[in-house]
Amino acid sequence: MHYALLGDIHSSKTDLERVLADITDKAPNAVKVGTGDLFECTISKKNIAEAKFTRLEDVMLIPEGFQELLTFLSVKGNQEERILLITETADPLREKLSAMPTTFEIGNAEIIHGHQWEWGGEPWSPVHLEVEVSTVFYGHSHRSALSKNGKNQIVEFGIPYEIGGEHVLVNVGAVVGDREWVLYDQSANTVTFMKAE
Repeated sequence: MHYALLGDIHSSKTDLERVLADITDKAPNAVKVGTGDLFECTISKKNIAEAKFTRLEDVMLIPEGFQELLTFLSVKGNQEERILLITETADPLREKLSAMPTTFEIGNAEIIHGHQWEWGGEPWSPVHLEVEVSTVFYGHSHRSALSKNGKNQIVEFGIPYEIGGEHVLVNVGAVVGDREWVLYDQSANTVTFMKAE
């Protein structure tokens, strides 16, 4: 089974279209899986008030035709959580955001956005996290990264990395701006970092 993992889209329709085309070209049979932050919330954490917005358009970017591209299951990111926190509406899109899980598993791997962890250091990375599976795919920092048993690896695009039998963290990078994604070959236990042109 092959999976195409993508996240941190932040409502960028153009970047998402390019990544989806790249996935179709390089891994047409891969199951697409999102790592969160599909949408961009336009209200910052500092400006959250007790009053609730009743129109999603007032708190998030929703480009025309963007929702139709989101045909894959995704975990909830911090952008989706903030949108839910500051809105109160029966809009079907809000219901979809609310129904997104915070984690789920594909095979022996877990998918999570990663904002739930403690972050720090340089480069900005997870510094404290609790995971119960050997492989975790995440996003949040907008930086492709691979860590095996707590040691950061050098990441090159287009090269498969073996991940079997180790404690592995894979940051799939960001669709927005960078047009990055990861191909996970479950049977071969490899991940390949990809970048759409």
